Amino acid sequence: MKTTDHFKATIKAYLDKRVESDKLFAVSYAKENKNLEECCNYILQEVQKSGCNGFADEEIYGMAVHYYDEDDIKDVKEVRSNVVVNHMVELTADEIAQAKADAIKMAQSEAYAKLTTKKVGPKKEDSNISQPSLF
Repeated sequence: MKTTDHFKATIKAYLDKRVESDKLFAVSYAKENKNLEECCNYILQEVQKSGCNGFADEEIYGMAVHYYDEDDIKDVKEVRSNVVVNHMVELTADEIAQAKADAIKMAQSEAYAKLTTKKVGPKKEDSNISQPSLF
């Protein structure tokens, strides 16, 4: 199993941002014998070696930078694993307003559906039926 696209995109976004602010790293990042797929597999290998299940973002990003800085890291094999990438999603004011409107509309629809649907159950016998009396 290859690394997830979301994981690769997160690492790439960090590295691209780092290149903008660190010209020395830009040289390392441009090395032809290095690539993002191998970088992600290197990170996963290091994580597996550690035996830990959780890492701070800075630790993972540090491994990515280390991969590009070190020339002796070569021929990294593909790693089979699952990766969870935590991100805080920031919504714009318009997106928040739209989400609220959608939630209110959904709640209203559910409430209306609940009020208008008939509950189907066993029929009650009509108690007004008169029975003939023998007395």
